[in-house]
Amino acid sequence: MLKAVSLMAKVSLRFFDDREVRAVWDEANATWWFSALDIIGVLREETDYQKNRNYWKYLKTKLKKENPQLVSAANQLKITAADGKKYLTDTFNADGVIELAKNFPSKKANRFIEWFTYSAETIDGKSKSKAYALFDSSLYHTLEVGTLNGLCQIHAYLFGGLYDFAGQIRTLNIAKGGFRFAPAQFLPATLKNIDNMPENTFDEIIEKYVEMNAAHPFMEGNGRSARIWLDLILKKSLQRCVDWSQVGKQAYLSAMQRSVADSAPLKALLAPALTERINDREMFMKGVDYSYYYEQAHEITEVERNE
Repeated sequence: MLKAVSLMAKVSLRFFDDREVRAVWDEANATWWFSALDIIGVLREETDYQKNRNYWKYLKTKLKKENPQLVSAANQLKITAADGKKYLTDTFNADGVIELAKNFPSKKANRFIEWFTYSAETIDGKSKSKAYALFDSSLYHTLEVGTLNGLCQIHAYLFGGLYDFAGQIRTLNIAKGGFRFAPAQFLPATLKNIDNMPENTFDEIIEKYVEMNAAHPFMEGNGRSARIWLDLILKKSLQRCVDWSQVGKQAYLSAMQRSVADSAPLKALLAPALTERINDREMFMKGVDYSYYYEQAHEITEVERNE
């Protein structure tokens, strides 16, 4: 029999092959619960909600006979849907997700299980857990806003214990996708200039963010740290932050690539996504999810020793 649990404050999105797998946090049992319909959609490569719902109904009936323990382990709780409303839906904890995938007649099942099992144990997975925790930490409310030191504080929190250079300015030259970031020998002066840039208007804030991205002060983890840094500046100066779920991955990456020469596309992309939900945990968590999603398969960094 399906059990019901109360709605949790923490929500999460994971992305498998660019498809969302929604989850909510059970504080009492310290457990993430994942949407069964999302998993069905991923494994069936089906985007139609009603078709996935009908298939899950069929599969659940079948599993009640073949694997009743799995069905009885499901919980029903409310998760926000695409229309912004919350609906009761079947969910599984991590063990249930793996068991469901094992019972699923899909070629993707094994790859999905490998992704689901190991994603939380990677550096990105561990760093993402730290990012979730940042919102409730005392550091979040004492960070220096809009400064290099504040960005270093964020980077150190996200990657401390994962990278030995967490929170430290790089001393090597780096490049990605053929673009060379600010030379290490000029980085201190570049960062000092960025620190002094104004941040009173939306345009000024985005210009400052663009320059910090072009500087790329750390060996890894620049984008994930800088997006939190950007939201804190917007929060302080404009009482806004970005609803990153409204910013498509490819559109964002394209706008960021173009921003060095022309920041207008980035401004046009982010302006409509601004929200007043600056103190909303769910909005912060969603921002973390999308921020890490943007970096999937894009954090390929070429490192060169200074000559």
